[in-house]
Amino acid sequence: MTRIRFHQELDELKHRILAMAGMAEQAFDLAVQAYSQRDPVLCQRVISNEAGINRAEREVDEFAIDLLAMQQPMAIDLRFILAVIKINADLERVGDQAVNIVQRVMNMIELPASELPVDIPAMATSVRAMIRDALRSFIEGDPELAKHVLGADDEIDRLNHDAFAALSSYMQSEPNGAVQALDALSIARNLERVADHATNIAEDVIFWIRGADVRHGAGHHSVGS
Repeated sequence: MTRIRFHQELDELKHRILAMAGMAEQAFDLAVQAYSQRDPVLCQRVISNEAGINRAEREVDEFAIDLLAMQQPMAIDLRFILAVIKINADLERVGDQAVNIVQRVMNMIELPASELPVDIPAMATSVRAMIRDALRSFIEGDPELAKHVLGADDEIDRLNHDAFAALSSYMQSEPNGAVQALDALSIARNLERVADHATNIAEDVIFWIRGADVRHGAGHHSVGS
């Protein structure tokens, strides 16, 4: 493969991972909207779209691995391909978390609405900003923006901790609302995990651009699904 062709293939890989990102972002947005509107139709859309996200993940991985097999890329190109493979996995897990959220929402819809002491949409807005900034840092190759995402993760951890404290107290004082509170608690945890995946993406951008592995520094961590 010529160098020109190789760089065309890298551009195609970037195009494919951004299409994957769009699917994961849509799943997250629909899940949050489903919570706010208590809408079972939106829940079903998220669930039915999961297969497409999983298929796109496999296709991106295969394309990236084929590139590695056909060429011996220079260091920064090698790091780019490796970063894409890791980002791809995190995007698929964002889709998984969206499914987890709507499964909880479907439980909540079956019960009378409770006034819960947690602002899930506000937490989701902060998480959404992390996803957006992490992906923009990838698109623009901007490690400084990626570092900003790493700092934002601490705020989401705090919000999740506050949600746990408030909902635990609520369940003691309002036992009839315990089931709804448990579902909201799970959703807050799902949002915190999405923030972790955004953090992972930002770390991979820094690795790609600077060759620095920051995964276990500054109090940040990588997660599974």
